[in-house]
Amino acid sequence: MKRDPGFYDYLPYQGRPQIRWPGGARVAFWVAPNVEFYELNPPRNPARAAWARPAPDVQNYSYRDYGNRVGFWRMLETMKRCNVRGSVSLNVAMCEHHPEVIQACADNGWEFYSHGTYNTRYLMGMDEAQERAVIQDSIDTIRKHTGQKLDGWLAPALTYTDRTMDLVAEMGLTYVCDLFHDDQPVPVKTRSGRLTSIPYSLEMNDTIVYNVNQVSPRRYGDIIKRQFDQLYREGEHSGTVMCIPLHPYLIGQPYRLAAFEEALQYITGHDKVWLATGREIAQYYNEHYYDAFAQAAHPVGEAP
Repeated sequence: MKRDPGFYDYLPYQGRPQIRWPGGARVAFWVAPNVEFYELNPPRNPARAAWARPAPDVQNYSYRDYGNRVGFWRMLETMKRCNVRGSVSLNVAMCEHHPEVIQACADNGWEFYSHGTYNTRYLMGMDEAQERAVIQDSIDTIRKHTGQKLDGWLAPALTYTDRTMDLVAEMGLTYVCDLFHDDQPVPVKTRSGRLTSIPYSLEMNDTIVYNVNQVSPRRYGDIIKRQFDQLYREGEHSGTVMCIPLHPYLIGQPYRLAAFEEALQYITGHDKVWLATGREIAQYYNEHYYDAFAQAAHPVGEAP
């Protein structure tokens, strides 16, 4: 019987190899806007319904479409004022549906990594050839529309198969955001290639904060600051990573922006903070710390 996912070995937080980020930074800070497209009536997946209401679910479709029409542009201006670049978790079909959004991200030096084709098409149930085709389409589409090499992966709607990690590594990607198990990068065990898990926090994710925990914008801003404070203190000993995952249809609502901008200003007002992208964090870690972490970790023990 399988008792753990088998994607990574165990390495306690205390006593790890020390990480030193560029410039002596304590925290590698990155912001991950999920730039997504939800189809009104997508192909049916037997494992999961795309919408809570019967098709056509115009209410929920239009609520998310608010992000691409309005919310994204507010979020973009807020991040620009704070000199924070985005690492875009991209449904690559956006390149065809809303090229203006893609161009705005590219013009501001943002990274693009893949969040699948649509957020209404799931990986579970796919065979290997189908899953390879999805990954290859992401590689080709991002290169065609942005000129960037695809380095990162976050599965569409957080859906996977047993082979997802192996395939993205084999096909040349260098990091994933699908493992929510640490505050530092961690080597991922794959059949081939060198793949790293970069911290992507569900606790900081505006979907969890607003739609699940139902906190106020002011409270969200305070949560972000407290998260940063703790990671900044710990980062004096060994560099940490802080991620804020965003969704434009949520963070881009008018009454939520002021608290978010105040939190960004708080973080960027500190010294020894590396304002990075996911790709930059992964590249630096893979070059300087991957081997040391891999060698220090050990498999999860089996209970009797």
